[in-house]
Amino acid sequence: MLVAAAVCPCPPLLLPEVATGAVPELDAARTACADAVGLLAASRPDRLYVVGPAAADTAGVFPAGSTGSFAGFGVDLSVRLGDGPAADRPLPASLAVGAWLLGRADWADAPVEGRGVGERETAEACAATGRELAASAGRVALLVMGDGSACRTVKAPGYLDERAAGFDAGAARALGTADVAALLALDEDLAYELKAAGRAPWQVLAGAAEGAGLEGRLLHEDAPYGVEYIVAAWS
Repeated sequence: MLVAAAVCPCPPLLLPEVATGAVPELDAARTACADAVGLLAASRPDRLYVVGPAAADTAGVFPAGSTGSFAGFGVDLSVRLGDGPAADRPLPASLAVGAWLLGRADWADAPVEGRGVGERETAEACAATGRELAASAGRVALLVMGDGSACRTVKAPGYLDERAAGFDAGAARALGTADVAALLALDEDLAYELKAAGRAPWQVLAGAAEGAGLEGRLLHEDAPYGVEYIVAAWS
């Protein structure tokens, strides 16, 4: 059963080593993420899953010990997801950021596994994955990585789309109130058009939380660089 979840954005810019001169701009997001991960530890889970968006060819299971690198972002930095032998496949960027958050918190509270979710995965498939994860242990926690739209300003990666603010506001409300139905109702095609990579991981969370009776709390919301970043905690 799902007993807790932390929702965090997944830009590599969360890492000060990657952000360099832009470090202060994401300080509030980093602090909120640290708080959310701390709440996961307090839930005393038997198993933790880190769930994040991935390209179709990098989706799937990433066992404990999987590693990721930020060399593609100009930084000689590697991370490891939990304890275990090194795996063959490198972590997708979203899970690598999750692994960095766990490393920063000195996570040692439960075994860890990563799940990369294809950005075009249907809501039904995402929910089914969530139910599977929730049923895998007596006390399950999720670290859910994913950004909202990338279309909030003309300088955003996806340029300005007038629909983005409304989509993000709805997602933030749903994540901040643990509204499972609202998350499952997020429009898959609109999310794709708005480059909202968090849609699929959020719907995995929704599936995992069905019947769990969790309450949500919005810890942070902002759209620096025209990209929506949301941090929430469910318990």
